[in-house]
Amino acid sequence: MVRQAHHERLQNGLTVLKADIMAEDLNSLLRLTKDRIKPAAEVLERAFRDYPMSAYFIPDEAKRSKKQPAIYRMLVRNGIKYGEVYATSSKLEGVAVWFASDSRRESFWDYLISGQYLTLLRSGREVVKRQRVFGEYAASARARCMSSRHWYLQLLGVDPAYQGKGFAGQLLRPMLARADREGVPCFLETQAEKNVAFYEHFGFTVAEAGIIPGSNMKSWAMVRKT
Repeated sequence: MVRQAHHERLQNGLTVLKADIMAEDLNSLLRLTKDRIKPAAEVLERAFRDYPMSAYFIPDEAKRSKKQPAIYRMLVRNGIKYGEVYATSSKLEGVAVWFASDSRRESFWDYLISGQYLTLLRSGREVVKRQRVFGEYAASARARCMSSRHWYLQLLGVDPAYQGKGFAGQLLRPMLARADREGVPCFLETQAEKNVAFYEHFGFTVAEAGIIPGSNMKSWAMVRKT
């Protein structure tokens, strides 16, 4: 009876949360264009500077601060070109990068044409190797967890100066409301255990948890159903 009551409270809470989310609108966010690539990348670099994944890719802190900005510029550029990138406001307190699962996939030739392959090479072979290992692991986990069209949250970061003030939720709600209207689920992965509870608050559940090959870093794949 206690377990059933807890389950009912949880379900009621999620119902209320979804109702609140549905009231949100994408017009409350700023959709970024290519002229905002650099400042958006700077926000994400600061937000993820000490993130477990960042330390995994580039263990040396000095090298990390030097190489990460170019990597995030590449990620934001890709998001604008192939997906959708949003900020909380023109102040860029936080930035989120989303992709529809049926969006165009970037090929090796796209890297060459845009010069982004050189960006990866300049990061160092070990960095590229770790990124490839993680990319393959993450793609495999996503394929196991998602069998239908969905929205993929690749990145969500809030500038450290604005963290703890509700900007992450402000970034999430409008896209979750859109997903609910479209009737499609959402997917993300996180390598920080504290983030699991945060995303659970917005209706995500852990679909899979595992260790990234060749490391001791845990990764959680999370799904939010409609």
